[in-house]
Amino acid sequence: MADQNKVQWVYAAKNLDELSTKYDEWAADYDADLERDFGWRGHVAAVDVFLKYVTTDSRVMDVGVGTGLAGFELLKRGFSLLDGFDLSEGMLEQARKRGIYRDLRVGILGEPLSYPTGAYDAAIATGVFTVGHAPASGWDEVARIVAPGGFFVLTIRPDIWEPGGYEAKEKELTDAGKWKLVEVVEGEVLLPKGEPDVIHQVRVYQILG
Repeated sequence: MADQNKVQWVYAAKNLDELSTKYDEWAADYDADLERDFGWRGHVAAVDVFLKYVTTDSRVMDVGVGTGLAGFELLKRGFSLLDGFDLSEGMLEQARKRGIYRDLRVGILGEPLSYPTGAYDAAIATGVFTVGHAPASGWDEVARIVAPGGFFVLTIRPDIWEPGGYEAKEKELTDAGKWKLVEVVEGEVLLPKGEPDVIHQVRVYQILG
């Protein structure tokens, strides 16, 4: 399989078990492949926005942590109270090698997460809510584990916003008083080498309770 096809390869996963297996297989080469073949910058773009809302002494959950690219970017910007979860043990193994997270564990978006309610001041998710990946239902648990007043920053592709159920879930959580949308950064090209025509957004929510 050509490296240039790996993003489409994971997009094509038929279920979460297959997705986890593919990421386990890709984990050792993931960072190098993303940089060389795709120029992935979602973690940088999201952290740039994150810094507008979240102070460096905050407890941060890295949602769908992968190999820890977002966490490493946060560390460079002064954050140190970092935890994370991912569905792939192979990716978590790579994240552990960075030595920057207090806690890393397997967790699946769309299922209950093993964290106390309000345990974190903020959460970040980069490249997680995309084609064939985490469902919109995963937002319920993220909103639960972030304390009221905290923020959730995520990247997402506008072309899957409505068909992926994200639009409806955003409205559901807004109408229920769980969060409010505070900013949308439009027109982000986060895979400039591999998918230069695919546009992303960075969206920011404040948790209300």
